[in-house]
Amino acid sequence: MTPASTGSDPATWPEDAVEVGRIVDAWGVKGWIKVQPFAADPQALFSSRRWFLQPAPAQGPRRPASVAALPTLLRIAQVKHHGDVVVAQAHDVADRAGAEALKGARVFVPRSSFPTADADEYYWVDLIGLSVVNLQGEHLGIVTGLLDTGPHSVLRIAPEGADAGDEAAERLVPFVAAYVAAVSLDDRRITVDWGLDY
Repeated sequence: MTPASTGSDPATWPEDAVEVGRIVDAWGVKGWIKVQPFAADPQALFSSRRWFLQPAPAQGPRRPASVAALPTLLRIAQVKHHGDVVVAQAHDVADRAGAEALKGARVFVPRSSFPTADADEYYWVDLIGLSVVNLQGEHLGIVTGLLDTGPHSVLRIAPEGADAGDEAAERLVPFVAAYVAAVSLDDRRITVDWGLDY
């Protein structure tokens, strides 16, 4: 499978990069890596053969000075499910030591490489930032994130102008057909059956 080009330089960071997981360890002795995906259905990791890496946040594990610099790009040869994680083999990682050197790295793939969602299915990354209005046309706020409750997701909606992290001002609306009347990615709007006083 030939990866889609993101520019003339194979390591050019894609403008639509989305963080989809984190490398948690080496797997086996032949250079395979173990990735903890951020989605219950990690199809984004399977849909792209080009994974872009960034180091773990500063509070994460520090890379020893003796370890080579983290590569920006991994060219993936094979990827498969393994329990709750994904394991992958990269072309340029030959052994366990090479795989261990990647531990903690954040994994990004281009949003354009995600599989096409079915009708009435949406990627969380596409919903964040959308305006939310109710059936009466009243503006409830902006989607700031989603919560996964198991049976369904819940929209986290903050009124415009609210301080970041102000949970008291936040509305939580179940992302289910009973409350969500319409989603328009083109108009960047979600219409919900939800009152201002709920």
